[in-house]
Amino acid sequence: MKEFTTYQGELVPIMNDNIDTDQIIPKVYLKRIEKTGFGEFLFDEWRYDDNRATNPDFPLNFPQHSNASILLTGDNFGSGSSREHAVWALIDYGFRAIIAGSYSDIFYMNATKNGLLPIVLPLEDRKILEQVQPNELVTIDLPNQIVSTADSKFHFNIDSTIKHKLVNALDDIQITLGYLAEIEAYENVHTTPVI
Repeated sequence: MKEFTTYQGELVPIMNDNIDTDQIIPKVYLKRIEKTGFGEFLFDEWRYDDNRATNPDFPLNFPQHSNASILLTGDNFGSGSSREHAVWALIDYGFRAIIAGSYSDIFYMNATKNGLLPIVLPLEDRKILEQVQPNELVTIDLPNQIVSTADSKFHFNIDSTIKHKLVNALDDIQITLGYLAEIEAYENVHTTPVI
């Protein structure tokens, strides 16, 4: 996982509500066991037609959004099944953050465990961000919990434990290993001898 402190990137709006994990990555592509290789199939049924030709009307296919790494979207993002592949697809495509009105709880936790920052902002803030020009950089300052453009600043809330993990690039295993001395001391006292 990469640390997330202050990040600048271009934004792409896909302002649909209730984008579920099957729309993010259709189940037919869940055969890989690695976390990579899923970006090609992100929003597959929207990005391509039945013959795998690019849909020119879908925002990710607009030339001006080819460098986008921040997704701006609607409410209830990541609903549906609990597939972690949805987060892997977003990261593999190149997204570092998502700004939505709300998230499915499971998707939200999957995102934070993989280093993808899910930000919650109200609709009025997202409507302002939707007007940002495609080549304008949006800054996300996670330590201070601010999303900013050249003209606007928006504060967002995040759980302090999740923030600590993202800022320090800590996954659950690394956090557990931080207690290794205590774990070993416990095991030394409580280990049953083998007879």
